[in-house]
Amino acid sequence: MNTPSTLDEPTTPSFSPLYQQIKTLILQSLQAGEWKPGEPIPSEMDLAVRYRVSQGTVRKAIDELAAENLVVRRQGKGTFVATHAEQHVQYRFLKLVPDAGSPSAEGPAERTIVDCKRLRASADVARALSLRTGDAVLQVRRVLAYGGVPTILEDLWLPGTPFKGLTADRLRAWPGPMYAMFETEFGVRMVRAEEKIRAVLPDAEQAQLLDVPLQMPLLSVERVAHTYHDMPMELRRGLYRTDTHHYRNQLG
Repeated sequence: MNTPSTLDEPTTPSFSPLYQQIKTLILQSLQAGEWKPGEPIPSEMDLAVRYRVSQGTVRKAIDELAAENLVVRRQGKGTFVATHAEQHVQYRFLKLVPDAGSPSAEGPAERTIVDCKRLRASADVARALSLRTGDAVLQVRRVLAYGGVPTILEDLWLPGTPFKGLTADRLRAWPGPMYAMFETEFGVRMVRAEEKIRAVLPDAEQAQLLDVPLQMPLLSVERVAHTYHDMPMELRRGLYRTDTHHYRNQLG
């Protein structure tokens, strides 16, 4: 005899635990901009009422969001949408650190915007950004220097539509991290990135911008950064000098 399914049973392949469903709903609100970076989200009790679930279910969903650096819990103040404007978040995606001292002690990099132009996506750029070959993209080239020494050369590509209006002048005028500008000015928050790392030799133009000889090996870091729901929003290719800095990745 067939028995009816209960709500707890995984009746379809798309079944997910209730807290995961609540996490998805909160993510949708974050993506829609209901709560801006740096702003508080409703309390666990208010979210429990909103979604008609227990406070424990909401807490488990928020635990996962906090572990993924999407929200930040502050003792006695509540839970806030994470933002790249915060000091401790600014170095989350920058793994190059000085051989002596800490990134915070070294201070922010001196940034030089070499170029910012609109062009058509090549096949490899389109593939990385889930676009079609020939779609409009923005390409930005910049140099980051520490203590007056050019240390990082970056080329990055952004999809044209979300970043419409981005110019070299706007980049030069922005006082903080580039990712903070993206979330504040364009509503795009980078939440996850994946990188490929290899050793390379620079070409003539790259060597000139970094003030290094052509025979000097550099660390090549190719990064694809994603916004909510794993949507790629940036392809970044960086060349790092490692004569005074090293790449550090903390595992576990």
